Amino acid sequence: MLAPSPGWGPLATVASLMSSRRIITTYMALAGTYTLAASLIWSVNTLFLLDAGLSIAEVFLANALFSAGMVLFEIPTGVFADTLGRRISYLASVAILSMTTIVYLLAAEARAGLWVFGATSAAMGLGFTFYSGALEAWLVDALATTDDDQSLDRVFARGQQVNGAAMLIGTVAGGLLGQIDLSVPFAARAVLLVGVLAMAARLMHDVGFEPQPLRLQEIPARMRQQTAIGIAEGWNQPGLRLLMVAGAARGAFMAWAFYAAQPYFLELLERDAVWIVGLVTAGVSVATIAGNQVVEVASRRCGRRSTLLILGAIATTVSGVAIGLVDGFAPAVGALLVVALAMGVMMPVRQAYLHQVVDSRYRATVISFDAMVASVGGAGGQVGLGALAERRSYGAGYVVGGALTALAIPALVLLRRLSSPENQRADLLHPDIAAGADATCPSGLPSATGVEAIPVAALTAEADA
Repeated sequence: MLAPSPGWGPLATVASLMSSRRIITTYMALAGTYTLAASLIWSVNTLFLLDAGLSIAEVFLANALFSAGMVLFEIPTGVFADTLGRRISYLASVAILSMTTIVYLLAAEARAGLWVFGATSAAMGLGFTFYSGALEAWLVDALATTDDDQSLDRVFARGQQVNGAAMLIGTVAGGLLGQIDLSVPFAARAVLLVGVLAMAARLMHDVGFEPQPLRLQEIPARMRQQTAIGIAEGWNQPGLRLLMVAGAARGAFMAWAFYAAQPYFLELLERDAVWIVGLVTAGVSVATIAGNQVVEVASRRCGRRSTLLILGAIATTVSGVAIGLVDGFAPAVGALLVVALAMGVMMPVRQAYLHQVVDSRYRATVISFDAMVASVGGAGGQVGLGALAERRSYGAGYVVGGALTALAIPALVLLRRLSSPENQRADLLHPDIAAGADATCPSGLPSATGVEAIPVAALTAEADA
């Protein structure tokens, strides 16, 4: 359960000025603009690296080094956010991402080769690790200071919808800009991130969490202490451990699948039309938003999370394999959109489960540890599947990678069998909350399917008790 938020005292005045609506609006704005800027290169990144002189295997090795950077830095940056604050962590992320994007441009211009791109990718991974967990932890801590009943599932689903819309705009714009020159989306991203940095500096302040300033000599000891506690908080809880194992299995495929789609779909289309790749990536955004909407509906009526996770994992496996087996551009795109739809359902459900279980003091550390486990899978998957694609074909990579995601299904089935309160019906935990709500699932879904809709205020009251 959540611990009482430590954000009183000097932060109480700030908290009193922020309603839940303003907190959520700020979260959506920061998440959406960050995703918009980041996604400008997503539809052209693989093509950009190939154009810069890297081979297929080298492209995915560079991407794997990005994942390796996330593995290396996830825990330290999570501890950073749990001590010095969520705001400074977010600002550091935006600044590093802008600088590494500029270095990418310079490296391509100089045709600097694999290891320069690899080192820059690892540094870019550092930027993303400062982001992962920090903004979500900021949201949950800030909402805990209000009295409004805000369902985490619904808030995160709406956040995913905002991110999906931002990704839709960013990937389409990136594809169109890439049609001019593959370097233009990278330049646009660097410029936009400067604007995001200025907006975050003005709007984002730690609420519901009191930073713990450290002297330089104290940092190593505090890092070790916070890391040990944070990992224990995550890995020692059976539900979180199973969720992380499932995330690693999915991570081994998803990053590779997304970036491999760019050259693979152009190969299937038999046309050198970068803008079409941008439209496909935009379609992924729309499908993800549709999946988020399933959560939006289910969270109002259902009391369990696990079945949606299991169904999403099955759909991911079947559709991932199908991308490599089908013959033709349109069927392959359709299968990819089903994968995106499944991910749109699973991501907010997973987020809400994590945040409900984790103590506020270690929230960013645990979330970073979860991301690190997924990145381990992502690094291995991109190296292995990239080599397979170069030796055999992209289709073979999708068949093998899609099959790997099936390893997540047994872990999620075991998660369903746990009797943890985070996976129980809401009315069993909070009869006063659910008494007036329809506890059945929407038409077309099994009665056991769904996501728990326990309000943030209720969780805070329960922690205080």
